[in-house]
Amino acid sequence: MTADPVAFAQLASEAAVCVRCPLLAERAAVLSPLNGSLTPRVLFVAEAPGRQGADRTRIPMHGDASGVAFEKLMASIGLTRDDIFITNAILCSPRSATDANRAPRASEVSNCSSFLRRTIEALDPPILVSLGGAALAALGRLEPHGLVLSSDVGRPRVYMGRVLLPLYHPSPQVLISRRSLAQQTEDWRSLRNLLEQLGYV
Repeated sequence: MTADPVAFAQLASEAAVCVRCPLLAERAAVLSPLNGSLTPRVLFVAEAPGRQGADRTRIPMHGDASGVAFEKLMASIGLTRDDIFITNAILCSPRSATDANRAPRASEVSNCSSFLRRTIEALDPPILVSLGGAALAALGRLEPHGLVLSSDVGRPRVYMGRVLLPLYHPSPQVLISRRSLAQQTEDWRSLRNLLEQLGYV
């Protein structure tokens, strides 16, 4: 697998001026070398930049409660940000009328699909990890994978010439209602096992 930093730089430049989504046209895309290594062992795909997290810090999964949980989970299997890259199903932060985080619209995910595909192609990671159902569905738009988060969490699948591993998103809502931090820590062991099997640790 061979990363193409020139292609990534071009992609980031295009994302910075993208105005495809009317409701997001004034938001800044979160896509730059701050997202992580340009030669990652693992490329994580989350849902969208959070208001208090990536939209503020310009670093995905950093600066809010989801970021704190994500960094704990990474540390639990010995990964650091030098090993990974993080992007999102959509690159700009979607907000409600009250300026709260909201779920991305289907049209917004569709508009960003080419950026997601080209990020994967430019960085060429051996492992893709989806964080949550929205990210898993966004990847399914690029190429059908037949995976369902609730039944396939922690189960690797060959996908787009690499390995896809579905995990839950470590947001406070998910940690409280669907998947505790202890359960997610157990899920992440499957990523550690996969890295070992592929000789990356």
